Amino acid sequence: MSRESSIRRWVGLIAIALGVALIVVDTTIVNVIIPSIIEDLRTGSTEAQWIQESYAIVFAALLLVVGRVADIVGARRVFVVGVVVFGATSILAGLAPGGGLLVVARFLQGAGAAMILPTSLALLNATFTGKARGQAFAVWGSTIGAAAALGPLLGGWLAEHASWRWAFGINVPLAVLIVIGVLACIAPSPRVTGRLDVLGSILSVLGLGLLAFGLVEGRTYGWIATVHPLSIGGFTWGSGPSPALVALVLSVLALGAFVVRQVLLRRDGAADKALMDLSLFSLASFRNGNIATLIIGLGEFGIVAVLPLWLQFTLGYSALQAGLALVPIAIGSFIASGASFGLAGSASPLNLVRLGLGLEVVGLAALGFCAATDSSWWSIALVLCLYGVGVGFATAQVTNVVLADIPEADNGQASGIQSAFRQLGSALGIALLTTVFFTTLTAQVDDDLTTAGMPAAQAEQYAHAVTGSAGAAIEGFAAQPDTHQVADAGRAAMTSGVHIGGYLAAGFVLLGLIATAFIPARAGRHDESTPRVLPAHV
Repeated sequence: MSRESSIRRWVGLIAIALGVALIVVDTTIVNVIIPSIIEDLRTGSTEAQWIQESYAIVFAALLLVVGRVADIVGARRVFVVGVVVFGATSILAGLAPGGGLLVVARFLQGAGAAMILPTSLALLNATFTGKARGQAFAVWGSTIGAAAALGPLLGGWLAEHASWRWAFGINVPLAVLIVIGVLACIAPSPRVTGRLDVLGSILSVLGLGLLAFGLVEGRTYGWIATVHPLSIGGFTWGSGPSPALVALVLSVLALGAFVVRQVLLRRDGAADKALMDLSLFSLASFRNGNIATLIIGLGEFGIVAVLPLWLQFTLGYSALQAGLALVPIAIGSFIASGASFGLAGSASPLNLVRLGLGLEVVGLAALGFCAATDSSWWSIALVLCLYGVGVGFATAQVTNVVLADIPEADNGQASGIQSAFRQLGSALGIALLTTVFFTTLTAQVDDDLTTAGMPAAQAEQYAHAVTGSAGAAIEGFAAQPDTHQVADAGRAAMTSGVHIGGYLAAGFVLLGLIATAFIPARAGRHDESTPRVLPAHV
């Protein structure tokens, strides 16, 4: 490979990594700017909730379909279309005059994001080989870790010094640069002959979308019975089984029907139409790697969903300061990226994954152990930096491991499957950790106030006020002498939630580390001359 060709390839990698950064930042930045959106657009609580969560639901729902489409029409083409859609809908979001149009824009942004993530993996897997593949995935993985941590910082700065609209506006020039970089530096992707299974696509979108909805909305609407009414248009779901529970049950049925559909297509000689080639799961690296990815996702980013709340409402940080406190995760991720470059030729991707997961376990457990109502910024920074180093190693190379043995013709759908496992693991982890956090918050505030002699009914009322505001009410309680006790109870309870969340997240990541024992040791060790084919018996 000529020097010019090599440079073009690495510039293309930067463009792909920027595309991934766009969609990851958009996942976290809205959580910080939502108060400004509510104040500016006068949105209700229902609209505000959908502004936050519609993106993630559509994102997860479309991953499998996009992966298969990428194989048929080419991963580069789908990636570029995804970036264009994302940029155009960012303009729509930034100019939205009301909450309704902003929700629509967020739905469409989720569709663009679903086109970008799996195709970014397919492009890297097809463009890079050998040592360079490990280095490329190191850049890709560190980008995810850094972007997830920098989103709250950027959102906090914009909320305090500019306008929430720029959180979407900055996507537009970046989208233009990404499209130019990918078209100029990444070769057109090969395409395979095939058809898109429409029924399977519908079942896939319904199954994954309902699953994501159930996991994301369970804490809001209740896991079993409805605790808060769901209003969509003129329809209101106000009682009976929780809409989240119904969604989870329907998702199991839809995904079960989807799997049966894929089996029948292969049996009837229509394998070229199947949305998911189930024979890919005969590859131990792909099968066991995806299982490990799902488990790792349970613990890897769930804690980041609750940390900004604790930083702001227990330690008294501003939105910008809370964002700054998460920057050590990004720093650690970049440290791991640099180290991965040097280790790519000597250490296997699987061993780098294990190293990263081990560091994550230590970092998360240390966070659970060290968190206090008066924690110093430097102790938090050290722990989060260690955690970030682990994320940088593990997030990058686990994808390299999972896709190591995938035939080139199946890059798109394999990347879609891997992305779906990653997203659903993350959604499940966030659902579990936020539920544990807020359950702990309610129960401990209630217990502390009752133990201190407050009447049970009044203690319960204060506990629900603290939890219902996600901790924001603590500042108001602290400002009044007669409710100072409530503020102290709220801070202590939020800290306990971080304790439990840190240990729980560490436990999930530890299970993921154990799961890597079932991945073949050679996974990810391909060089330029190594053909990648399915086992002969498939």
